[in-house]
Amino acid sequence: MNAPASAEQPEPLTTSTFAVEGMRCAGCIAKIEHGLAAQPDIASARVNFTTRQVKVAHLADIDAEAVAERIRALGFEAHEAQGERPAGISDESRKLVLALAVAGFAAMNVMLLSVSVWSGADGATRGMFHWLSALIALPAAAYSGQTFFKSAWSALRRGRTNMDVPISIGVVLALGLSVYETATGGIHAYFDGALMLLFFLLGGRFLDSVMRQKAQDGITALLRRLPNDALVLAGDGSTSRRAIDELAPKMTLLVAAGERIAADGIVLSGESDIDRSLVTGESDAEPVREGSEVLAGTINLSAPLTVKITSVGNETTIAEIARLMESAGQGKSRYTRIADRAARLYAPAVHSLALLTFAGWLIAGMGLHASITTAIAVLIITCPCALGLAVPISQVVVTGAMMRKGIMVKDGSGLERLARADMALFDKTGTITIGRPLVTSGLPEDMAERSALLALARASNHPASRAIVCTLGDSIEAAEARDLQEVPGKGVRGVIDGRQAMLGHPDWVGAAARDGSHTAFRLGDGAIHAIAIEDRARTDAPAAIARMQQMGIGCTMVSGDAPDPVARLAAQLGIEGKARLRPEDKVAAIREREEAGHHVLMIGDGLNDGPALRAASVSMAPSSATDVGRQAADIVFLGDGLMPVPIAIAAARRTMAVVKQNFALAVIYNAFAVPLAIAGFVTPLIAAAAMSGSSLVVVANALRLRGAAR
Repeated sequence: MNAPASAEQPEPLTTSTFAVEGMRCAGCIAKIEHGLAAQPDIASARVNFTTRQVKVAHLADIDAEAVAERIRALGFEAHEAQGERPAGISDESRKLVLALAVAGFAAMNVMLLSVSVWSGADGATRGMFHWLSALIALPAAAYSGQTFFKSAWSALRRGRTNMDVPISIGVVLALGLSVYETATGGIHAYFDGALMLLFFLLGGRFLDSVMRQKAQDGITALLRRLPNDALVLAGDGSTSRRAIDELAPKMTLLVAAGERIAADGIVLSGESDIDRSLVTGESDAEPVREGSEVLAGTINLSAPLTVKITSVGNETTIAEIARLMESAGQGKSRYTRIADRAARLYAPAVHSLALLTFAGWLIAGMGLHASITTAIAVLIITCPCALGLAVPISQVVVTGAMMRKGIMVKDGSGLERLARADMALFDKTGTITIGRPLVTSGLPEDMAERSALLALARASNHPASRAIVCTLGDSIEAAEARDLQEVPGKGVRGVIDGRQAMLGHPDWVGAAARDGSHTAFRLGDGAIHAIAIEDRARTDAPAAIARMQQMGIGCTMVSGDAPDPVARLAAQLGIEGKARLRPEDKVAAIREREEAGHHVLMIGDGLNDGPALRAASVSMAPSSATDVGRQAADIVFLGDGLMPVPIAIAAARRTMAVVKQNFALAVIYNAFAVPLAIAGFVTPLIAAAAMSGSSLVVVANALRLRGAAR
């Protein structure tokens, strides 16, 4: 049946990503997302505050530059994002630390010059010290205040405001009034107050910037798991090395043992074992043969393979995991910190107070000069230094305390999200377990057999062989073996002391597989030893999970491993366990719980956990995790224990309690100081000193967090 002629067909959409400058708080996020989404040819807009990017879904007939112009019309500089973001310290942080150093150095020198004025210098001497202060303060403020001045000007010329506007007005007016006082021989100048204001504000912004920039290398690290080139087999039998971006579907690759596979494909010939931990997170190798699917980034362990390419570049599974990580990271932008939420009301409130103060005193007959001075004092005394420091200084203190406990916080805003967590999802291998499989039973008692076993195990890269080598260690010497041969998907065999020795799959060796056994060994006509290999749980895992449950956090294990080992470990720990989960399944499990109103903590370590670590409200990874896992997580913990997880949760909850206390202190400060400033009892210099005092009170309160990680 044909659709009615009047039915409207949906117009095709395309997605563009833009790098946006000038985003400072939750108000900026809301302005961009709501402003763009309200336009008829834009379907949706999502800000990633951490990356300072905006992903926009818009009609296909609208080009990216037109969308960028829409963002600029909202008051933000924008351009289409190109390529990867560079890893490491951002340019923004470098600029902030330089500005902070200049402001601090200038403020100290101006204060030294001011000592003479405060000591009673007058007349020409006072004027000389004021002019010297001006020579230091004006260029220093012009350089250090660029962050605020540019942001304020960008907002004002587009007819909007932000929290940098009153800051810039206060600094400029304080400096201008100081120059006027100096030129007319006045008693008071406020160069030191203006510089001190900039110093404290830059300090808070730098701490915040450092905390925000550390979660952005995960996707780059993931894609670096691919090799740079691959060996391509031509139709005439010749071979050539091709760069990875020159590969195309239907090409044939020759993959040697030990090499990473450069593209998704199907095995044309050969038998081998593949390390698929990139996708499953499990250390067990998977046998492949003709017709088996292999994925880019996985490792060919045992023997050469010929592979027909099916997907390359952005179409591979590893690229899909990277896209999952990127889209999952968008969700974190919905979590706005307490300071960001409070900042929404700051600018209009301060503007109104200062304007009303100026108008009120002017009407009362105080005069233009005195009215401006009082208004400047109001702007300075209400400066958000305490507000700006409340979160980052608490984060810095508690992250130092946590670091001493082997817990490294990469994203300070993650502490607020961690404090709210009420549900935890654990990966199994490498997270609840130590990630290093060891032999638990089945080793032969006879030392000659053990020596032969070690000789065979050393000849293979299979995870079971590595576990045997790790278990036996240096306790014995390996026997001398000859005619060693690794049979892909089966095991390794050789001749030792004239007898055939075999190590591999139980069926191949000649034994019935027992529960928990991974491999078997036999020397000559001797007994067959069924060797059980297990990745043991971290020693404190039961205690850590029990403590989390006492804190009201529900715990579930989500794993790519087989159902039996997952069920055994889950029963041992007293939690629910889910097996055979792919990366997208873990992301779906997180979203299902968060849609039900939970705040999910994801703890994982593998490449396959990257999207889940990014999708969760907050995430943690052990230091033994892959580089992708460590980059995607908000928090990384050291050592072989799991107890850092509940310790971090407790520290985060205490941190947020102190942050709320700091906001209460800032409110109390303003409740007393602002009326005094409005009443004309406070000069700009006293206002700057009071503002600094409130900041120091906030810092002192935050220092109580030094013992939070316990």
